[in-house]
Amino acid sequence: MTKISGSALSADVGGRIYLDQAEQGAALPYIVFFIVSDAPDNVFSKTGEDVLIQFSIFSSSESAVEIAAIHADMKALLDDCSLTITSNNLVWMKRGNLTTMVEDFTTQDAAETVKHWSQEYEIITQAA
Repeated sequence: MTKISGSALSADVGGRIYLDQAEQGAALPYIVFFIVSDAPDNVFSKTGEDVLIQFSIFSSSESAVEIAAIHADMKALLDDCSLTITSNNLVWMKRGNLTTMVEDFTTQDAAETVKHWSQEYEIITQAA
């Protein structure tokens, strides 16, 4: 979160970036991120982790301009970025699959169509 705080990506969604699920009634657009998988990545005498994180971007804008701009800022910030990780060294952070969807959300007030783009990032770390 330190990497994202104060960035253009955070500004794009008004700081609404959530771990695992959005707050009830959260205003759109927003981002939800979660760990898809975490597996050991032990090579020779080095121990590490191979973590797959998914960032889901949600937008109620009828055009794709808003969600595409959010995604572009995500790529600019996170693609092959450097991260400071306590007790570990970052080997890489690479963008993987992007899946785009259109979903119907039902809220207390009404139903609305929402664009949902799901972007995966693979993070490989090794013990320091």
